Amino acid sequence: MDFIDHLDGNVIVSDAAGVIIYMNQRAIAQYGREIIGTNLLDCHNERSRAKIREIMETGTSNVYTIEKKGKKKIIYQTPWKENGEFKGIVELSLEIPAEMPHFVRE
Repeated sequence: MDFIDHLDGNVIVSDAAGVIIYMNQRAIAQYGREIIGTNLLDCHNERSRAKIREIMETGTSNVYTIEKKGKKKIIYQTPWKENGEFKGIVELSLEIPAEMPHFVRE
């Protein structure tokens, strides 16, 4: 799975309690250090903590875009499971163009 470590985007994975268990190289570079072992709930404001708890409790994904320092990103937070059991959250953060094509395929 070396390709994930070198993906041109951030990948952060937590366990079921919200403790970060994996960061790819891009995520480590963004944060300036590894934050493995830190709980997601301790890294976010109350609004974000509520959303993280919602993902943990309902198993639903949270997807949105942001603009930060002139760069637009899509954030995709989703549960990961083994044998149907909630095991944690995967967060992907990928830079996207300000304007991008949208296709409807049937």
